[in-house]
Amino acid sequence: MPFTVTPTAIPEVLVLSPKVFGDARGFFFESFNARDFREATGLDVAFVQDNHSKSAKGVLRGLHYQIQNPQGKLVRVVQGEVFDVAVDMRRTSPTFGRWVGEILSADNHKQLWVPPGFAHGFVVLSESAEFLYKTTDYWYPEFERSLRWDDPQLNVAWPIQEAPQLARKDAEGSLFANAETYE
Repeated sequence: MPFTVTPTAIPEVLVLSPKVFGDARGFFFESFNARDFREATGLDVAFVQDNHSKSAKGVLRGLHYQIQNPQGKLVRVVQGEVFDVAVDMRRTSPTFGRWVGEILSADNHKQLWVPPGFAHGFVVLSESAEFLYKTTDYWYPEFERSLRWDDPQLNVAWPIQEAPQLARKDAEGSLFANAETYE
């Protein structure tokens, strides 16, 4: 298997650690293989969109989700380092309202599988970061929702000392108590 899969405290959110082949010239790893992903995770998903963002240190993007056409996301960092967070938005889930976080970086090559039904976001810890992610559904801006990054009920332990830089939609995000959720 070209990677190992480790469940997080929310078992559906998975950390994928690839087998990296490196020497003095650099490194190589397979960042995605549909057959191996299916065999290792038991998930048969089809990715329909790839996204790439670049952000400066202290930028926080999220916590985003689509209330209709929910997206599963396979996320990774190819330059820099982020703290990546997934929040369970499924009312019928035993982990509803809980979050997990993982450091993703160009150095550790880890990926995070964020299933549909979760809000997702990250904060940049390095001087800048380039973030790539595959999605299982297309982006529909009319269905996008945003949770407040600093919601006291969620109490996400963001590893930052200063207030982050936010987009307007993120600064105006909903509190979890008032947010639209999934069944």
